[in-house]
Amino acid sequence: MASYQEILSQIEDLKLKAKEARKQEMAATITEIKRMMVEYGITLEDLGGKSGKGRARGGNAKYRDPASGKTWSGRGRRPGWVVDLEKQGGSLDSCRI
Repeated sequence: MASYQEILSQIEDLKLKAKEARKQEMAATITEIKRMMVEYGITLEDLGGKSGKGRARGGNAKYRDPASGKTWSGRGRRPGWVVDLEKQGGSLDSCRI
């Protein structure tokens, strides 16, 4: 019977082999998918994918909640702490960074 350390060593070896096998299979699969896309004239748009442009970022923080330290850029939906501040009669200018 194999010792505990031998089994751990075998597990590590198998993990490395599995990782390498996955990498090779993924490369082959991607190559096949690309070939089929060219053959049938399929684009990323056809698959519901997005173009190379990334998602727009929210911008730099302009306001900070003094209680929690959370920030808000001033764009988009107002976070709960801003709504609560305004309900209590506070000014957003007092939280400007």
